[in-house]
Amino acid sequence: MEESDKPASEIALGLGIRRNQLYKWKEQLDSKGEQAFTGNRGRPKKESQSELITLQRENERLKKEEFEILKKAAVYFARELK
Repeated sequence: MEESDKPASEIALGLGIRRNQLYKWKEQLDSKGEQAFTGNRGRPKKESQSELITLQRENERLKKEEFEILKKAAVYFARELK
């Protein structure tokens, strides 16, 4: 923001964030220096994010598989009742 000749609103729009978030970050950087952003909050890092996506896909696959097993079991037990 300090090095750009663009207005803060244009920078924020390009980053997909609100303009006031830029000002918050600048304030934190000015007050805390390098210690401002050392926490583990925010978006996960790429390797964590890709692992999360992989696990979500695996979870969906297992849910579908479980559903198919339950359907087959229902058919089996329905035959036994006749």
